Amino acid sequence: MPALLPPALEPFLDLLRCPVCRARLRPDRGSLRCPAGHTFDIARQGYVSLLTGVRATSGDDAAMIQARNRFLSTGRYAPVHRALTRMAADVLPSQGTVVDVGCGTGHYLAGVLDHLPGTRGLGLDTSARALRSAARAHPRAAAASWDVFRPFPLVDQGVDVVLDVFAPRNPAEFHRVLRPTGRLIVVRPDERHLAELRRQVPEVVTIDPQKEQRLRQALDPYFRAAGTRHVAYTTPLTRQEVIDLVGMTPSARHLTHADLSGHGPLPDRVTVSVLATAYRPR
Repeated sequence: MPALLPPALEPFLDLLRCPVCRARLRPDRGSLRCPAGHTFDIARQGYVSLLTGVRATSGDDAAMIQARNRFLSTGRYAPVHRALTRMAADVLPSQGTVVDVGCGTGHYLAGVLDHLPGTRGLGLDTSARALRSAARAHPRAAAASWDVFRPFPLVDQGVDVVLDVFAPRNPAEFHRVLRPTGRLIVVRPDERHLAELRRQVPEVVTIDPQKEQRLRQALDPYFRAAGTRHVAYTTPLTRQEVIDLVGMTPSARHLTHADLSGHGPLPDRVTVSVLATAYRPR
């Protein structure tokens, strides 16, 4: 039986565009279809598959998604969540539109929507397994498969806030879809983030010391910084939480659960240190 149009997806029909021809999309028997006949299936889990020519998947497999759900449910990253939500609330209008690029399971997007009852949210991600969670993360959160490095299937200047939380970036597309009064909010780790873990488990992916310089160079043609919050604190971790923390990151691609389970001592406390910056379009 074809999937029905999810209630959270319906309000986004004015914003979504066919990724092939840029025409409007309309519901059609469990899919979205443009006038030219390009058709995009709505999965039974509630997200729409907009990617064309490539398989909607990424390194975020089932084990990574499960680890992310377990770890984020502990609240260890709650201060990051709160800072991001406050920054979005400061700039969103009462009936705002938020797009979370590289949304993963929709955890951060759901937090923003919880805080702002009139706001609608759309999560974009390449991982079908992540989108199954994102489509259920919040009643006002829609989800669609998409690759951040391709032109977004969205209208020009239709978004109030773009969230980019520990995710890849496409500055030109962020700029195109944001309203002139909108904001891009980028959350990324700094050099102190999880330092204790990286010392004890050298295989964990390191932080590029040139990360901030490269970010400025990439964003400067399109955006100017409007304010940065530094969220830094230490938090205790159980051994399982350390394993899940590593398991939800790119490090999981070369460090298995078995590797960490058999590892020697793991830190019982780590530093969380991230920067969250709001950017205005130029």
